[in-house]
Amino acid sequence: MNALRIEDLTKTYPQFTLDKVSFTLERGRIMGLIGKNGAGKTTTLKSILNLVSPDSGTIEILGLPSPARELECKQKLGVVLGGIDFYRDKKLTAITSVTRRFYRRWDETAYRRYLDEFSIDPGKRVRELSAGMRVKYLIALALSHHAELFIFDEPTSGLDPVSRDELLTIFRALTADGTRSILYSTHITSDLEKCADDITYIKDGKILSSAEKGVFLRSFQHLHTPEDAAPLTLEDIMVRTERREFHV
Repeated sequence: MNALRIEDLTKTYPQFTLDKVSFTLERGRIMGLIGKNGAGKTTTLKSILNLVSPDSGTIEILGLPSPARELECKQKLGVVLGGIDFYRDKKLTAITSVTRRFYRRWDETAYRRYLDEFSIDPGKRVRELSAGMRVKYLIALALSHHAELFIFDEPTSGLDPVSRDELLTIFRALTADGTRSILYSTHITSDLEKCADDITYIKDGKILSSAEKGVFLRSFQHLHTPEDAAPLTLEDIMVRTERREFHV
């Protein structure tokens, strides 16, 4: 069973169309979702979360059709958004007491274990946490209801390199046993070089490529020039692909 299957997802706005987007995320893998601003990444993620209604297409989450079985799907989803802010003066204990009510499989023992593992003090207020610690707290919440598919949207945005590397290590650990998967949208392509198994590149509302990372990188080596001293990175590929349309 796949963690996520998207087939022919289409959503039309007055000035933009998400055009028959299709890709599959297997269990136990991290997929990087890349593309410039306005390419369709956010519309894709919002469609998965049923925050927008696609015009057509199929979304299957952990073998369940969405949104037909949305409540069951969301019991198994962990959503981690970079830059998220709670009520800054609320203690984590208060936020958790509300959050746990939404999940049938909430595991208090697991929650406390992850707080200890991430060195999070539940008595602290949100304003007392660094940006990195807030992301870790969100991950702890998701793990504590036994999420099997994580949707990460810019989770490391604004973090220092040390904090980003620490989180990437956590992301790899999450998928190590083959039961949990991550769809990871980010502009920091160097993070994906370190942790992603697969890359999906969306451009102008269409999937340009979706493949295992090594295969993906090799498929764009035609953009390599004699002046390049090393193989192209994900950032090189994005920059050169996006610039090609401006050549005269």
